[in-house]
Amino acid sequence: MSGSVDSDSAEPNLVPILDMVFQLITFFMLVMNFKSASMDLNLKLPVVGSARPAPEGKEDVNSIVLNIDPQGILRVQGVERNVKEFSEEEGRVARMHAKAANSNFKDGDDLPVTVVIRADKETKFALLYRVVKAFQQQGFRFFNYKAMSEVGS
Repeated sequence: MSGSVDSDSAEPNLVPILDMVFQLITFFMLVMNFKSASMDLNLKLPVVGSARPAPEGKEDVNSIVLNIDPQGILRVQGVERNVKEFSEEEGRVARMHAKAANSNFKDGDDLPVTVVIRADKETKFALLYRVVKAFQQQGFRFFNYKAMSEVGS
């Protein structure tokens, strides 16, 4: 008998443990907060008395988060980037996605992507303007500027 219990080698059934590992991986992929990874927590945002958070559920999924330090260095996802090269790269990608989503989209149209700028309160306006201008030249027209509503927030 080929299927007898008297066999000297016993192999464990790995299906249940592989199923559990797959479920754990899936769970952690779903609950991981990728948005917080795009924010540079070392920046000290400016304090604005009239600043208020965006309405819940209204956040734009088509957004690019830019972190600008006091020296005007652009960081995206913690990586230092060249402003001109990064804006051109993001402009190409945004145009490609816009054309795929809307067949009437033309190269000169405004890009349907919001650029979220998180600049340190010590950043000079000229350095911030250089970043905004580079993205405007690529067709980005929607900008959000992040600030704190009160000291210590």
